[in-house]
Amino acid sequence: MTTPGFGLDHLPYGVFSVAGGERRIGVRHEDAVVDLAAATGRPELTSPSLNAFLGLGPQVWRETREAARSYAESGEHRVPLADVELHLPIDVADYVDFYASEHHASNVGRIFRPDQEPLLPNWKHLPVGYHGRAGTVVASGTPVVRPSGQRPGGAFGPSARLDIEAELGFVVGVGSELGTPVPYDAFADHVFGVVGLNDWSARDIQAWEYVPLGPFLGKSFATSISHWVTPLAALDAAWVDLPGQDPEPLPYLGPGATKGLDIDVEVVVDGAVVSRPPYRSMYWSPAQMLAHMTVNGARLRTGDLYGSGTISGPETDQRGSFLEIGWGDESAFLADGADVTLRYSAPGTDGGRIALGDVTGRIAPAR
Repeated sequence: MTTPGFGLDHLPYGVFSVAGGERRIGVRHEDAVVDLAAATGRPELTSPSLNAFLGLGPQVWRETREAARSYAESGEHRVPLADVELHLPIDVADYVDFYASEHHASNVGRIFRPDQEPLLPNWKHLPVGYHGRAGTVVASGTPVVRPSGQRPGGAFGPSARLDIEAELGFVVGVGSELGTPVPYDAFADHVFGVVGLNDWSARDIQAWEYVPLGPFLGKSFATSISHWVTPLAALDAAWVDLPGQDPEPLPYLGPGATKGLDIDVEVVVDGAVVSRPPYRSMYWSPAQMLAHMTVNGARLRTGDLYGSGTISGPETDQRGSFLEIGWGDESAFLADGADVTLRYSAPGTDGGRIALGDVTGRIAPAR
């Protein structure tokens, strides 16, 4: 199998600086960054985040991608990757996290409710989600400090059940008007691209707080995303039909028109691969999540980020969290000093595979 790379059919966007200089926007090609700010002179590309560029919309995205490919082919305005510092690519406006994998939701149900149906009655009627905390979204490589909080019974202390959630994140480029839902078939008009995403989770804090209103402090201490944002245009070869949905979703969720992405994930802990979750096994599609997120009239803003929820497949070696991998084994959760990397790849338009960019984090002791 060809090693996934960063060829001309990919060119993901990121924010970089050189030797402590000003941040600006470039695309990655192989082991270099093409400096789009220098190449084009566009003011929105001389920026510490992608937001100004993302807000310009699909036509500018297409034009800039064509120009970036030309610069990458010619070798102009290249900066060696080894010479740059990478930064958080977007100013996150709002962050929403979904729960879109039937396999993950069923596993969690079996763990916590062994004598009941694994899925709650609403799960197959709508994409379940919660509104997260944008201010604690961090770039890959940022240390993750073990959170402290209330644990079951009301005891206070550092989380003893620190976990990951291997997810895919979707970055909104074009916003919408308050009170105007975004239809499922307008997904590509608003969403620019994807990032790798790790929704770090303190399971003991979460277990004590989440009834009746859902996740809060057990989730909001850190969410890591990749440095690189892969545009939807690079994922043309990755779209696949999702498994059938029963019962049929309501019309605003586009029944029969669901498309997912053939993206593979590797969960790596201290250098060893422990799981390989497949995103193509998800139940709810990216477009359905966007439609549901806005059906009540909630507006989109440039820089909004929404996560897929934990990606888990049907096999035991395809689980995207240590809650599932350990299945009751407390030693499965993360110790201080653990290094976690999520690796993502997808089919490229040239027949090979593209690397979407890693998401890494090392667990630092509680403060």
